[in-house]
Amino acid sequence: MKMKNLLKTIAIATVFVLGIQNTTAQSLTVNQDRPETIAKQKTAELSQALGLDGTQQRYIFRALTANEVDTRKNVDGQDPNSPEVIAYKTKFAASLERAMKKTLTPEQFTAWKAMQK
Repeated sequence: MKMKNLLKTIAIATVFVLGIQNTTAQSLTVNQDRPETIAKQKTAELSQALGLDGTQQRYIFRALTANEVDTRKNVDGQDPNSPEVIAYKTKFAASLERAMKKTLTPEQFTAWKAMQK
């Protein structure tokens, strides 16, 4: 009888452990697609390419996060040829460019513009 209870307990513990591992793996996959994660990656790439300081990194991270959130909210899943979507894309691109121009030095901004093409 004690052996039966022990086996049941081990089986239940195994199911819980496997379930927790599966849930953790799913949440890691979802986090890779978050706007903050994407903005962080882009900021790191820009920092390396343009030699950004800490303040510039913070401002650019915020601008990229806002751009990513706005794009997901208003553009993703919509018809890309729709006049409304095209207007949103233009507006978000102009907003990002203003933030970059305000944050970067003239040399960094020129290099960033060249990277966008």
